[in-house]
Amino acid sequence: MELARDAGGVRRLVDEAFTHYIPRVGGKPMPMLADYDELVGAGRCWVVAGGGELLGMVHLEALDDHLEVVTVAVAPAAQGRGIGARLLAFTDERARALGLPEVRLCTNEAMTENIAYYPRRGFREVGRSTEQGFRRVFFAKKL
Repeated sequence: MELARDAGGVRRLVDEAFTHYIPRVGGKPMPMLADYDELVGAGRCWVVAGGGELLGMVHLEALDDHLEVVTVAVAPAAQGRGIGARLLAFTDERARALGLPEVRLCTNEAMTENIAYYPRRGFREVGRSTEQGFRRVFFAKKL
């Protein structure tokens, strides 16, 4: 895992990973609207690369009492190869290194694959609500 340096590459990866959700969500998902020039420049995105390609990325925000996974994305061609699990394991390591006892994330209610995936990675659903017009499902994992 390394800090992202190529904001354009991160943006392309996120677009590839989330474009297929546009019809389900009714518009671009939030990760596709983020300012990756700012986020990469601020050192908030980490990537997994292989063969000269970005395979996955995670955008993290450290808060007072937890580490927030804002976005996790895996290139479609790399899905099913454990990249997402590596990204989430890195998130746990990062939270521990920062002395934070919990990792939190949310996903869109229409992203049913994610809702099934996160509990298999130790997360538990802790709530649902609508934010910024998106139906969100919230997850947390105590470390």
